[in-house]
Amino acid sequence: MNGVRIERDSLGSLAVPKSALWGIHTERAILNFPISGIQLGTHRHLVRALAYVKKAAAVTNAELGLIPGDVGRAIADACDTVAAGEVDHAFRVDVVQGGAGTSTNMNANEVIANLALQSLGQPLGAYDVVDPIGHVNKCQSTNDVYPTAVRLALVLALEDLLDRLALLSASFAERGNAFASVPKVGRTQLQDAVPMTLGQEFTAFSVTLDEDQRRLREAASLLLECSLGATAIGTGITADPRYLERVIDKLSLVSGVGFSRAHDFVEATWDTGAFMTFSGALKRTAIKLSKICSDLRLLSSGPQTGLAEIRLPSRQAGSSIMPGKVNPVIPEVVNQIAFFVAGADVTVTMAAENGQLQLNAFEPVIAHALLQSVQWLTNGSDVLRELCVNGIEANEALLRSRSRASTAQATALLPLLGYSAAADLAHRALVSGQSVVDMALREGLLQQDQVDALLLT
Repeated sequence: MNGVRIERDSLGSLAVPKSALWGIHTERAILNFPISGIQLGTHRHLVRALAYVKKAAAVTNAELGLIPGDVGRAIADACDTVAAGEVDHAFRVDVVQGGAGTSTNMNANEVIANLALQSLGQPLGAYDVVDPIGHVNKCQSTNDVYPTAVRLALVLALEDLLDRLALLSASFAERGNAFASVPKVGRTQLQDAVPMTLGQEFTAFSVTLDEDQRRLREAASLLLECSLGATAIGTGITADPRYLERVIDKLSLVSGVGFSRAHDFVEATWDTGAFMTFSGALKRTAIKLSKICSDLRLLSSGPQTGLAEIRLPSRQAGSSIMPGKVNPVIPEVVNQIAFFVAGADVTVTMAAENGQLQLNAFEPVIAHALLQSVQWLTNGSDVLRELCVNGIEANEALLRSRSRASTAQATALLPLLGYSAAADLAHRALVSGQSVVDMALREGLLQQDQVDALLLT
């Protein structure tokens, strides 16, 4: 027992590792929830957000004289340490847990209390000096702390994703400019349709990613409505009325994120609509990225018997049995990220629907699904840009040859020839294997300058 300390709660006593920053409530949760094997500390933004919430509460409580000034300062300093990522290892509870996030809240309370005790020269677990519940959790409940921290964590995490999406969009735009004069045949339903340029195709990828950045920001704005101060079910019970009036403004100041007070705290305590909206926006972005990656895989297919219109950077050998085979592994991994995000959206939906009465007990799985989705999309956007898009090359000779030979050129000639004449040319070109443009020129239906004005050849 030399390597442990004994802590007590309403259920009895339990041994906690002697040097652990967490306490008995966290230790019980570690034992109770060996579920995913993913510890809370892996969600860096959530740990940071918890620290901001606890600091805002401590500063408010100290200003109001609800906790001693020296304790409030020690707690605030401890929160800064947590926010800086110095003790992520001490956030040990599993991200999937029962209790509506109580284990996460208590993990934060205990770590912050013990860090504060260290700064005051007190031993770990000396909760008569700094109490995880009586001081760190003063005027709070898991039911307002946890959802507030999750909202803040998502807003913080989204900034990273938006930065990466902007960079990815810029890469597609750059490739679009580089391919602006490269002709190709556009396709609908996988069939040749009308002439276009490879640049137009890649520019469209950039534009759609810019649109989704705007949609994500719109969805995130709903997360800024805050219930901090609502305590257990939204009535504000146990919280000093003066605390309730100040703490949200203090959180905005501490975090740098502008929160507003929820219109109705009782409704806000159980409502998860903002999480569903945000999840839907993430899914939209993921599915668009997946569509783009599927297009890249199709356009690069071959390289000898597929479309082979573009060449993706070779990243690794593609087979243990087929020499020389190189697979589109980067687009493939982004496809898989999208599959996960779509599944996570279902998880969020089911968890939101199954909340009962004045609280949703399933916010931990909502938080994990959303934070994991944001992180994977952020990483995937980086990988797609750096290891794929930036190095894409056009098979220009093949594209020009196919473009000139394609009967899709007939559609571009409609303004000059009319539908019947263009359709006749297309039919005869298919039968003879000749080019629509060459036939039109040879038969005197068009002049070269007219063709040049309509087509990139």
